[in-house]
Parts: sequence; C-alpha cells; structure tokens
Amino acid sequence: MTPATITLKPGKDQSLRRRHPWVFSGAIARLQGEVVEGEAVTVLAHTGEVLGVGHYAPGSIAVRMLDFGPDAQLPEAAFWEEKLRNAYQLRQGLALTGQGNTNVYRLAHAEGDGLPGLIIDVYGDVAVVQAHSAGMYRARPHIAAALQAVVPGLRAVYDKSAETVPAKAAPGAQNGYLFGESSGQEHIVHENGHRFVIDWETGQKTGFFIDQRDNRSLLARYAPGRRVLNTFCYTGGFSVYALEAGAELVHSVDSSKKAIELTERNAALTPHADRHEAYAQDVFSFLKDRHNQYDLIVLDPPAFAKHLSARHNALMGYKRLNVAGIKQIAPGGLLFTFSCSQVVSMELFEGAIMAAAIEAGRPARILHRLTQPADHPVSLFHPEGEYLKGLVLAVE
Repeated sequence: MTPATITLKPGKDQSLRRRHPWVFSGAIARLQGEVVEGEAVTVLAHTGEVLGVGHYAPGSIAVRMLDFGPDAQLPEAAFWEEKLRNAYQLRQGLALTGQGNTNVYRLAHAEGDGLPGLIIDVYGDVAVVQAHSAGMYRARPHIAAALQAVVPGLRAVYDKSAETVPAKAAPGAQNGYLFGESSGQEHIVHENGHRFVIDWETGQKTGFFIDQRDNRSLLARYAPGRRVLNTFCYTGGFSVYALEAGAELVHSVDSSKKAIELTERNAALTPHADRHEAYAQDVFSFLKDRHNQYDLIVLDPPAFAKHLSARHNALMGYKRLNVAGIKQIAPGGLLFTFSCSQVVSMELFEGAIMAAAIEAGRPARILHRLTQPADHPVSLFHPEGEYLKGLVLAVE
C-alpha cells in the first residue's frame, strides 16, 4: 500500500530542513491518500521534494518526524533496532549500562533520541515503554523486539502507555507485558549505590523520576549536618541521598499516601531510617508554621503547565510555592527548586523565583542552574526537549 503524502505550503519547509521534528497542521497545504492516526506518511515540500517521513496525527502537531531527507524510509523492523541500538550505545558511553552501582537509566528520550512520542526507561533487567503518540503505540511490537535484540540480559518489556497514548487512537488501551512477565518479587534498583524499590506497574510515570539523578548527587554534597525537607517527594529520591550523605534529619512530604509508603520503604533500605519522618500532607499546608526548621528545602512539584495556555497560571503557582519555601527556610539555608513544565523556560522560571524572593523579603543568590541528565538528551534542533529546570539558591 502506497503511504499517504503531506505537502507543505510554500515557505513552511524551513523548519524541517533544520531538522525540527514537528509539522504543525497550519503548515499543511494538502493530504493525499488515506491515512489513520499513527500511520507513517511522507512529507513533501510544495515543489514535490521529499523532506522525510513521520507519524501522522490529527491535531496541532500533525506529523512527528522519524527520518529526514529524500532517502528517508518508512519505519520497518530494522529502523527500530538501529534507532534503539544508537540510543543504547550513547548510554554505554555515559557509563550507565552494565554498571554495578547504577542500573536504572532512560534508554529512549523521545525527540532527543530521534523517536518523538517514545519514552523507554530501564530498571535492571526490565524495560518500561511509554508511547505518547498513536504512531509509537502502533509500533510497540517492533519496539519490544528491537529491545530484546539491543539490551543484553533483558528479562521483560512492560508497556505503560494506557495513561499516555491519545485515548481516541487506542480506545481501551491496557498496560501489560509485551515480553516476559512479572517476577512476583519486589524490584530493587541501584542509583549511584543507593537502593530504591521500583513499582512500574502502579507507580507514577514509569515508576521513578530518573531525571533527577545528577541533581540528587549535588544535593548529597550539601546535605551533611543539615536539616532537610523534601517536598513532593514521590518515592523519596532526594530523601535517600540526604540520609546517606549524613543529614541531621530528613522530612519527606507528599499528598499521596502511596508515595509516602514508597518513600518510607526506600528510607528503610538505608541504615539511617531513624533520622527520617514522612508526612502524607498537602505541601502548602505543611509549609505553614515551619519557620527556621529546615536549612535545606527541596521544592520539586509536578508539572504546573502541560500546555502553553496554562503557562501564566503555572508561573503564579511556582511563585506562590517558592514564597512559602523562602519564607520558612532558616538563614543561610539552601533551596533546591525545580520546574518540569516544558512550556516554562529557564528565563521565565528564574523570573518567577526572583519575584518570590522579593515578595518573601529575603536576599538570595543563585549557586547552580540545573537541568536533566545526559540520558535525557536534548536535540540541538528541538530545544523544547529541555523540560527540567532547577535552581539552587543560598537564602540569607
């Protein structure tokens, strides 16, 4: 069957020539042939020149590009193995694969690895796949087969796309194993020598926030002897690092009781659980009346804005949260504050934090600007992929 073709309007081909991986619906002059959401299409300039191939979807982002140029091929089995082998070799070069002290890493980071709409996280001998597009959802059998060919010692591939694939494209989608099965045992991974229980079947995202690995290591440098508060703690990543580094005490807060249970389980894997307390409570409520109790506070909330239309409200949310944190932290304390909202740039985030410090009436200095680790690469042609922003502030 001949694939459908999409022809762009004059002047709308420049972004693809710069290898930006998105074709917006407004750039399309015509669609020829029959195509359903998730199928591959060939994209043409208005002159008829082939610009590449990608997955089609009705919506603002009409095509997510998989390959560029006149020689671009439709994605077959060999395509997936080549892409994932390239991604795996990058992680090998980062010393993340086959390492005894770290066996959890991101193998495929969407546009950053030339695979828009696909996330793959590896937890020891299990790969967890999340498809954020219909095209990637349809390609799951190829992806699972390629993973088995590329990743040594892989025991299972778990698909966790039911929450992320567009509902209309995959009605009734259910999570489950594409290869292998559950071991029936508690799964513990290692990150920089620290142990964590991972629940990819019922936990948030793929089961663990791998993107904070480097930032957790930085916190460990500052944690010795400090009183640490980890808010929006989820599974307690920052808390474990702080405990192991010698924090005087560590308090973890999350509104989710299940998250607190996982945090307590992870704290119990350290020999320092007696210095840890966890609270299933709203963070804003918890921060009230905590004046000077902590000299290192982590503010790592979930994304406040997933779409451009919500950006203003998100910035107000970041300001409000950081006002509370800056007011309560002890003099000379350190604030680790983050945004994982893709539509909020570092410049805007820093502006919101500056406004928070002004409102709180506390002088503050930036010690570090933080981002995501190298296994969450950002394509030079797709700067939107840099979603994680962070600051470390010294608050007077």
